[in-house]
Amino acid sequence: MRLVYEQYARDKYSSPLPLEGKGSVKAIHYIMSFADSENVTPELAHKIAKAFVRKNFGEDAQAVIATHVDRSHVHCHVILNSYSLSGQKYYACRNSRRQARENVNGVCRAFGVTPALNFENKGQSINYFEWEQQKNGTSWKEQIRKAIDELIGSVNSLDELLQLLEERGYEIKRGKYISIRAPGQERFVRTKTLGEEYTEESLITRILYRKVGTGTTPTQDSKSQLRTAYIAVIEDVRILAVQNKKVPRKQIVTAAYSVDNDLDVYRLSAQLSVINKDKITSIGDLEGKISKLRAEYEKQRQEINNYIEEHNRMVSILEQAQEYFALSVKTELSDMEKMKLSVCKQAVQSGGILTQADMIRLRDRTDNLNKMIAARREKINDCRLTYDVYCDIRDTYKKDVSQEDYIERLVEEERQRQEQIKKNKKKSR
Repeated sequence: MRLVYEQYARDKYSSPLPLEGKGSVKAIHYIMSFADSENVTPELAHKIAKAFVRKNFGEDAQAVIATHVDRSHVHCHVILNSYSLSGQKYYACRNSRRQARENVNGVCRAFGVTPALNFENKGQSINYFEWEQQKNGTSWKEQIRKAIDELIGSVNSLDELLQLLEERGYEIKRGKYISIRAPGQERFVRTKTLGEEYTEESLITRILYRKVGTGTTPTQDSKSQLRTAYIAVIEDVRILAVQNKKVPRKQIVTAAYSVDNDLDVYRLSAQLSVINKDKITSIGDLEGKISKLRAEYEKQRQEINNYIEEHNRMVSILEQAQEYFALSVKTELSDMEKMKLSVCKQAVQSGGILTQADMIRLRDRTDNLNKMIAARREKINDCRLTYDVYCDIRDTYKKDVSQEDYIERLVEEERQRQEQIKKNKKKSR
């Protein structure tokens, strides 16, 4: 998969994401589930998945199929390379998903199995996973909240969180709001309906400032308008939290709400901690640091790509060297083995691998390069996190901290929330 992707995408498969914008899609994930009432064996499920890939994507598509039996029903995961062997680019959009479901239905019928997703009778049937959730009384929203809470402590960005959710089978839609659909769920759910701690802004705050901490607030410095503005706003927001005049967003979702567990207070305090620690005196100073980080990130990204290219070249030579030495000691070779030996010999000689000792040295160099790539990745991840934090501080200052109506907006937001609660109570009577 890697070689095909790199050939047509003109990018390294393991290349870090660009600092701004989205990286290219490397693979597309599909899940096929079969109700246990169908008595589908793992072998049959695997055949159906293979037939689906051929019918939907063609003979030159590359896919990894994993058939799981860890639930009461059999299901298959299909990981499709975003490029075919001939260079065709596959896309995952609403139309392509609809076409895929129709082809799944057709393949299932051909094997005498009831379609996993029945478009012909959509309003009257549900798939097995949805039925199982209803039977157990599991809330879709609660399931999504638990998945987010489980993953959020191990990611460095919102994109990474959404990617991990997709790897678990959740579907993601990005628009004005982020919407998520769990495996088997009929409709998408906007994260903002999961609770105040799950809006896009809240999720970003929970991720960015997880490791920062709020630190201590220094005495007011008249030379820094940035610090002065933050200290004043933090105090005002704390007062609103104490008086219950702002939306009670929690920093730690499992703990009781209080002024010390208010997400807005925490975010502003964490930003002030960064401002103090990194000696940021003004927005102009902050913009300069952002520009330097952007240049440093791109430099590190290019270096990693160069290391990855060199590593892949070494691995290829190492594999051919192992093949060469294994074939060279055989007394009799088939015509195919003779051809392999000739090809491997050229690669080995061009790589300067003449003895087993040379191969050991190449393996050591490859291992060292692996360590260098890992170290660079850690460094570039730290660089990206700092960049994201700095950009968030800049945007927060311009949108909120420096605006005279920020506190009024927080109060108005809570007033509207209370009105909505009253309306919902009237509807439920």
